[in-house]
Amino acid sequence: MTNARRVLIHQDRDTLAGSLAARFITKVVDLLDQQAEVNVVLTGGTVGAAVLSAINASPARDSIDWSRVVIWWGDERWLPRGDAERNDTQSRAALLDHVNLRPENIHWLPAPDDGISLDEAAALYAAELAAAAPEGSDFPRFDVTFLGVGPDGHVASLFPESAGVRVTDATVVAVRNSPKPPPERLSFTLPVINSSDRVWLALAGSDKASALGLALAGASTLEVPAAGVEGRLRTVFFVDRDAAAEVPADLIAVEY
Repeated sequence: MTNARRVLIHQDRDTLAGSLAARFITKVVDLLDQQAEVNVVLTGGTVGAAVLSAINASPARDSIDWSRVVIWWGDERWLPRGDAERNDTQSRAALLDHVNLRPENIHWLPAPDDGISLDEAAALYAAELAAAAPEGSDFPRFDVTFLGVGPDGHVASLFPESAGVRVTDATVVAVRNSPKPPPERLSFTLPVINSSDRVWLALAGSDKASALGLALAGASTLEVPAAGVEGRLRTVFFVDRDAAAEVPADLIAVEY
């Protein structure tokens, strides 16, 4: 299959979240008919949480065999476990605490209350990825990776002009001096993000329009990290009408 970037436009954020939730459920059910388990990478942010909440609210939620779903996060804020600003805390409240996931299938990113440094945490999560990887790889085969995109074009915790965007020889990086609080974070690198079969980016709001337009127009990855995102099979931007103001017409998909 040839990968191609496509943009699906929705009326508003709620419609976007519901549509993406339905697609996720359908895709995971299909994949579990073909393979033993599914590796999913979650994201944080308002839209990311809205999508997970929509999955939880769907009548089809339990058509997924959640015991065969493996959960990862593409980035995390370096805050104590249970902090309301941590991505995993938001994911738990929106979905994870409501479905029958196996505890060993949830790969939480480390936290400062684990008694380790930020660099040690990056190395620890990289080792966890490697332990779950097939022979010859440093990370698992990811089936679906969710991403948000910031108004500055950042994805995960890879910010414009930051050192992390340039990293290609590591799977997880320690992020310091983030322009968006908190300053310290952990993040997948772009090679890991782009290893996913499907990367689904969700954006809502007029403040995202410029970043989305630049990413799709081929801006420098260093300046607009979202421009460097490309899943192995599919790269799809799920956006609302406000975020789609600067999308090139030839990239708008009627259906997916």
